[in-house]
Amino acid sequence: MFSTVELSAEETGEGKLVYVIPIEREVERGLEAFLRRTTNEAIDANADHIIFEINTPGGRVDAANNIGAMLQDINIPMTAYIRSQALSAGSYIALFADYIYMNPQATMGASGIITGDGNAADDKAHSYWKEAMASAAEAKGRDRLYALAMADSEIDLPEYGAPEGEFLTLGPNSAIEVGYSEGTVNHRTELLAELSLSQAEILEMEVTFAEELARFLTSAQVVSILLSLAGIGLIVELYSPGFGVPGSIGLLSLILFFYGHIIAGFAGYEVMILLILGIAMIVAEFFVPGGILGVLGILSVVISLFMATDDVAQLSISILIALAVTIITAIILFKKIGLQKGFFKYVILNDAETIERGYISSASRTELIGKEGITVTPLRPAGTMIIDQERLDVVTEGGFIARDRPVEIIHTNGSRIVVRELKEK
Repeated sequence: MFSTVELSAEETGEGKLVYVIPIEREVERGLEAFLRRTTNEAIDANADHIIFEINTPGGRVDAANNIGAMLQDINIPMTAYIRSQALSAGSYIALFADYIYMNPQATMGASGIITGDGNAADDKAHSYWKEAMASAAEAKGRDRLYALAMADSEIDLPEYGAPEGEFLTLGPNSAIEVGYSEGTVNHRTELLAELSLSQAEILEMEVTFAEELARFLTSAQVVSILLSLAGIGLIVELYSPGFGVPGSIGLLSLILFFYGHIIAGFAGYEVMILLILGIAMIVAEFFVPGGILGVLGILSVVISLFMATDDVAQLSISILIALAVTIITAIILFKKIGLQKGFFKYVILNDAETIERGYISSASRTELIGKEGITVTPLRPAGTMIIDQERLDVVTEGGFIARDRPVEIIHTNGSRIVVRELKEK
């Protein structure tokens, strides 16, 4: 005799809609844009539950802050499933979920804040981050002490492998013990059963190609490379006849920079308009000299770059790197090529007016060098001398020579004749 137990729709989640959203790799502004899109889709679809599958080593604090602010305004039940790791900014994001589950090999914590060069942040930033972690935990009914210990190495918790001097990192068992995890599951199927959602409709969100490209293009390293390529492309193009490969690479680099930031949601198309306007004014400056158009064009380009990001400090570093690379490239090209090719030959005067080519600025009197004569006026330092019955306007080397003194012509430069007084023997 067999008995069957029928589970209700409430116990299986039948008829419910669940959005599964991955949080992978580094936490940065591209991830923020992806999460904003997918959570808005879940809200618009009246989803019954959102599951964040987390595997991240952490990342940018500003992006984590923005993500946290976004999540706390969502009224849909949220679960963070830590598949491998939720470290640093990743643990901060996980704390905004109503429920946390962990894989048997997962970890969360180690949330000390560091700067871009790997050093500890200043006291002000450190204090802010500690309270942000603690408040996020407390808002969901979790003990703030353990969130503080994740961000503050001075808290002594040796029983959890975090004595003073080390940041707290929780495994599955210790996370359950301190109330930071509801349970340990091996995979999503087990998680859905734990949440009574095993029969729910599951919609898996994926990063689109455009979003993936935007995450790549907005990383600090790639931004520096793109701006450097843009600068190099411009300089090399100035040495090339016509508009060719270098200019195309430079222009493409700028387009990719702005495309990535626009897709990531950091800027609108108005920055592209400002960029195009700036480039047009710079080009016009070469044909309508005066300086004003060039200055306005450069300002427009720089402003458009900063309008495309909210991380002014990081962009400033990237611009300085690109500027250094561009200057080095320009110096190398100048030493190897000079200013005789490409665009420079149209804007740089290269023709010299020499005697050999028929140009004579004034009478050349080099034949007078070494000849002697008598001053007929005082030289103060300019005056007149006579030589071979010819009166000449001359100058001294800077001193005074009286009238009727013997002098020698020592140098001529066009009509300028320099003399020196002869000492009596």
